[in-house]
Amino acid sequence: MSTAATHSPQEKAAYRRAWIAFCALIFGNFMAILDIQIVASSLNELQAGMSASSSEIAWVQTSYLIAEVIAIPLSSYLSRMMSTRIYFVISAVGFALSSVACALAWNLPSLLAFRTLQGFLGGGMIPTTMAALFMLFPPERRTTPIVLISMASTLAPAVGPTLGGYLTNHFSWHWMFLINLAPALMIASIVWAYLDIDKPNWSLWRSVDVLGLVSMALFLGSLEYTLDEGPRHDWFGEQEIVLSASLALGAGLLFFWRSFSHANPIVNLRVFSNRNFAVGSVISFVVGVSLYGMVYLIPMFLGKVRGFNSLQIGEIMMVMGVAMFITAPYIGRLSAKMDTRLLVGIGLVMAAMGVFFNSHLTSLAGMDELFWPQIMRGVGLMCAMIVMSQLALSTLPMTELKNGSALFNLTRNMGGAIGLAAINTIMDWRVAFHWQHLAIYTDPSRPVVQEMLANSSQFLAGELGGQSQQAAMALLQQKVSLQATTLAFNDITMLLSGLILSVLLLLPLIQETKK
Repeated sequence: MSTAATHSPQEKAAYRRAWIAFCALIFGNFMAILDIQIVASSLNELQAGMSASSSEIAWVQTSYLIAEVIAIPLSSYLSRMMSTRIYFVISAVGFALSSVACALAWNLPSLLAFRTLQGFLGGGMIPTTMAALFMLFPPERRTTPIVLISMASTLAPAVGPTLGGYLTNHFSWHWMFLINLAPALMIASIVWAYLDIDKPNWSLWRSVDVLGLVSMALFLGSLEYTLDEGPRHDWFGEQEIVLSASLALGAGLLFFWRSFSHANPIVNLRVFSNRNFAVGSVISFVVGVSLYGMVYLIPMFLGKVRGFNSLQIGEIMMVMGVAMFITAPYIGRLSAKMDTRLLVGIGLVMAAMGVFFNSHLTSLAGMDELFWPQIMRGVGLMCAMIVMSQLALSTLPMTELKNGSALFNLTRNMGGAIGLAAINTIMDWRVAFHWQHLAIYTDPSRPVVQEMLANSSQFLAGELGGQSQQAAMALLQQKVSLQATTLAFNDITMLLSGLILSVLLLLPLIQETKK
């Protein structure tokens, strides 16, 4: 399909159809990414509804992520075999039905099974949208679509916890899933009616690399499990983590061998020989670490340290989303006029500074301290992702776009997974470190601490009587815990800002593309 700029009625109609189809695709992409985090602020309600433990309910997120991570690289092969239209429609309809099944789940195992299916089908919509963009629009008309898809990819993780918290607080947790039904079916109908950019190649079914498929699923699935569960189980101190890590290593080696040796691999890793794509994927990985890391860290800080509820947290998190939404069109226009490498650099510096300004918080920090850093980080990440997506994929041949899009999206998701695992581990280490350090200054044998405990005990005596001394000690320990958590949060944000700045060294390797 050609969408070249002409004045003929046929070309105008084709361009209009392209935009209708793309809007449906991008909304499906947004829904799939949104559902990763939509349950994040409602796990307590889900835990109560499913009569599950805290470790068991965490699998509501983990199961979705594992399935999605497997589906993203597999989507390239399936969309080439079925065609983009058929594959996306199947994914959207399946996503709608599996969402309803999640809402109707009768126990935790059934919810996890339906959530896994939902993640696999949702994962198919994410890279397919990016690949379709480059097939629907010629180079001179890709700026606005790239802006929109970058907005969807970065806004969704920030909006997810807010929306989930709102639906759970005002209705019930079931509506986090039921809300997907009507939009997903509408998306499927529009895509079926308006998208026709390629044809099925059913012969690929006969040449599918079964060994490569199985090894990829085992590699990505066990890797995601290891990264997600490792921090909760003291990493290699638990046998199940050792087994999953060993499986990931063995399956990973087999998968990489099949990718380079098979005539028609499930995932063609040779695309990384393209310099722009390789550099873009590294930057996408780091953006994933920062995006998902801060979306996790800030609600954790506000909830544990400040005691904010999900709606209060959502209001603060939405600042970044609003900043992204407002500035994205302007970034798109700048990318057509400026050296794109410079624009990526500006975006990375702004994102790093936004994270850095959150590395000096106190236990009393709130909206005033988080407002401007949120804006800087949002604008910076949007700037880097819009431009980097175009730089990474625009130099690939059309035959590699689906494969490249899948891998590019996978790097961002893996960045988020690896980043969260590292953040949880470092958080435990730094909280323990700061607790030990602060304990020296809060030793009950010190006169100043004894005076503080005496004052607190006297204040609490009216309500608690003989229990006032124990309550005063518990209050002191709570204050130490809050301070240790705050200091650990500051440490991690400092590390994240340094990580973002480090990828600036890669910018000279990028080859500027023609405007």
